[in-house]
Amino acid sequence: MGTMPSGDPAVSRRDLLRVLAGGVILVAGGRFAAADESAIGRLIAAARAFSVLSQRIDFISRAWLGTRYQADTLIGGPRKQEVMVVRDDRFDCVTYCETVLAAAKASDLGEFKSALQTIRYHNGTLTWRERNHYFFEWSQHNIENNICRALAMDGAVEIEKTVFWHKELGKRRFSMSVIPRAIFLANKHSLMTGDIVGFISGKSYLDYFHTGFIAFGDKGVLLLRHAAKSRHRVLDERMDRFLAVNRVRYVTLLRPQDGEAG
Repeated sequence: MGTMPSGDPAVSRRDLLRVLAGGVILVAGGRFAAADESAIGRLIAAARAFSVLSQRIDFISRAWLGTRYQADTLIGGPRKQEVMVVRDDRFDCVTYCETVLAAAKASDLGEFKSALQTIRYHNGTLTWRERNHYFFEWSQHNIENNICRALAMDGAVEIEKTVFWHKELGKRRFSMSVIPRAIFLANKHSLMTGDIVGFISGKSYLDYFHTGFIAFGDKGVLLLRHAAKSRHRVLDERMDRFLAVNRVRYVTLLRPQDGEAG
């Protein structure tokens, strides 16, 4: 059975609702909106009632259930200045995971900004070329910097992908250790709330087509908590149904680490 966050009288449903005022924060030149006016800051503060990272991820990711899906919210390009963008009113699948993970690791807005930049950009370098455009590289770089560690399962197989998303990035070839769907579902007892699951694309030119968090429902039902383009919002849905509808063959798994980034 996956680890579920324990009940904590210090963090009630009423407390959660108090921090759900949406908004947009653009971070440029290292400046934030005033922390005492930030919904993200209030959410970070409330989540600190939980001592375990997986519990903070569950609390924060749950707070944003229902938030609208929107792609292409990041600002920058090959010949356009990259801007550090933070939003809590719109997410795609990756920015949802990044924002939740950074908020769960932070104790205040300053740490949140630093963590988010480290997660989103290779070596934390704020340029378009150093943005983790491919989720394979997102995963690899966030293992290298100790944000996450890879989860392996017996029965994993090796595949190779040659991907081509943008001409400025060129073709890239990835060798990937992936977990077949049946093995993944048969080993849900080894998963924890807050683990990050990536879904391998069936298209030859893409590495992944989606990502989200592991969650658990009533009676330990395995759920996917994610920003879904098809459903236009952040939601929980049964993992087995998602895998079947999307004909998923392989996944990868990451477990966030509660320590300093390297």
